[in-house]
Amino acid sequence: MRQMFIKNSNEQRICRGKCYLVTLLITCLVFVQVGCRTPSEHRQEADKVASDIITEKQKEALGKTEPFSIERPSDILRRRLLTEQQLLYSSEASLGTDQLERIEYWPKDEYPQAGSSPDANIPIDPNNPLKITLVDALQIGARNSDEYQTRKEDVFSAALDLDLERNDFRNIFRAQTDSLMTSDTSGSSTVTTVENSGIAGVTRTLENGIELGAALAIDLANLLTQGGASSLGLTADTTVSIPLLRGAGKHIVMEPLTQAERNVVYATWQFERFKRTFAVNVAQDYFVVLRQMDSVDNSEDNYRSAIASARWSRRQADAGRITQIDVDRATQRELEARNGWISAKAQYRNRLDAFKSAIGLPPDARLELDPNDLEQLRARTSGMVKAVVEGTESEAPQETPPADAPIELVLPSDEEVGPLEIDESLAMQLALDNRLDLRAAIGSVYDAQRQVIVRADALRADLTLGGTATYADDDDGSQGFDDARYTALLSLDLPIERTAERNAYRKSLINLEQATRNVQILEDQTKLAIRTELRTLLESRESLKIQALSVVVAESRVRSSTIFLEAGRIEILALLDAQDDLLSAQNSLTSATINYRIAELALQRDMGLLQIDTNGLWREFSPEVINNVEQ
Repeated sequence: MRQMFIKNSNEQRICRGKCYLVTLLITCLVFVQVGCRTPSEHRQEADKVASDIITEKQKEALGKTEPFSIERPSDILRRRLLTEQQLLYSSEASLGTDQLERIEYWPKDEYPQAGSSPDANIPIDPNNPLKITLVDALQIGARNSDEYQTRKEDVFSAALDLDLERNDFRNIFRAQTDSLMTSDTSGSSTVTTVENSGIAGVTRTLENGIELGAALAIDLANLLTQGGASSLGLTADTTVSIPLLRGAGKHIVMEPLTQAERNVVYATWQFERFKRTFAVNVAQDYFVVLRQMDSVDNSEDNYRSAIASARWSRRQADAGRITQIDVDRATQRELEARNGWISAKAQYRNRLDAFKSAIGLPPDARLELDPNDLEQLRARTSGMVKAVVEGTESEAPQETPPADAPIELVLPSDEEVGPLEIDESLAMQLALDNRLDLRAAIGSVYDAQRQVIVRADALRADLTLGGTATYADDDDGSQGFDDARYTALLSLDLPIERTAERNAYRKSLINLEQATRNVQILEDQTKLAIRTELRTLLESRESLKIQALSVVVAESRVRSSTIFLEAGRIEILALLDAQDDLLSAQNSLTSATINYRIAELALQRDMGLLQIDTNGLWREFSPEVINNVEQ
């Protein structure tokens, strides 16, 4: 009977061991399936996690969502220009990561490839320059600019950092197997033993700081062979750690996660602010190139006029009608005009190269801008110019006041103001309400306040309650884990040495002061920018009127001087001066036109009201909304 009982007991133990073994194998297979992923699968998972977080934070920070990707297609315009226009480049790195030679031990999966870029639809003629508009430039910059790409990657990195902080409060699984071989040669013969063991466990940190852990340890050799022992070699234990003083409380434990959540929001705001600044800068650089292009045209006309005047003066001198001094003056002006024309062309090329670099294209790419954008810009202000010219032509000649008559200075009129020349207080209020960088700075003050609380908590005593429960199968062959051991630990670390914590606490107060000052500084800078841009709008509007009149007067002077010179009533110097003044007035009128438009865009940007979509195109603020705010 005893032998039968022992036999049945052994059979039960073997059956139970097999069940444990199957369970362990299934658990290990699950861990292997999850843990043994390829680098490509890990990258895809990281991309999905970051994408979901960015979408979540876009809705929270901006109240909207838009496509977001950091993968750069291989057919962006920069690469196509390098290859199709056969430009010089130093190595495969100039073409992109997908063209790099894979070095030794490179992961087997290829570098992720994004879909085709809209740049692929831009036709490139290898024999002619690529002609682009302002709209094209904005979209090209969003897809090709290195700085634009870096800012997007900053948002992506912040999302990955947040995922890492969230992971601290998830279930963390682990699985491990060990094999230990021991060889003993101290006796008459060598004794070699092999110990195999495995462990599977899970840990989790709760929001209140409690740390929980559970693990199952198995002696594989004993479990598989039964080794003549009455136990299966199974051990299970659970642990718990509870902070009671320092480090206790949800607001302390969750602080890194809270900050990471807010950092993604800040990164989203910063990227949105960057998009607005980038778009305005691209527009400004674009119009500066067009202004220089117009200056080249004006300089060319002036050079032709100077050549004609010099030729005329030589013929007149040969006929004995003017002196050699007048000929020398005309010749000198011809040389100066040529120098100005060459200088204008060089400046145009420099401006164009700088613009190409600003939107992420090679500076040696053959590119030209559409001059129609400048004509459209002039059409926006043509009403002001036309009103000034027509008003001048329709005015009846007025009697000149006596020299001793009082002089009255007329201030700029509020008539014919542009739609964005709004009340200064209203503009500043809109800016304070909508500036995303100011919103982020204000959020940083709250972050600094929370850090003060965390650093103050670190000054307290460290009192931790811990406990473990360990279960092992019995040696007597009974079922279950009846052999258990429990331990409890209460650990107290008195706050005697807290030098590092003390200094960190003091620095946190300094950081709070700095964060508060940063808000004040940015607020003042915002007000300063708004006031300056409103004055620039007024100045540019008045400059438009003044330069329009200057062009009319200069053209009239050139016509009159030409007639009087041919009649012998004036010297050639008067005509030369009139031609110089006409060139200056024409360039100044173009500059005033561009300055007014850039000031409009800059004002909307600094009020936080210029919206930029995912393609880099802007949507301007509607003046009707301003009127509704005023009402």
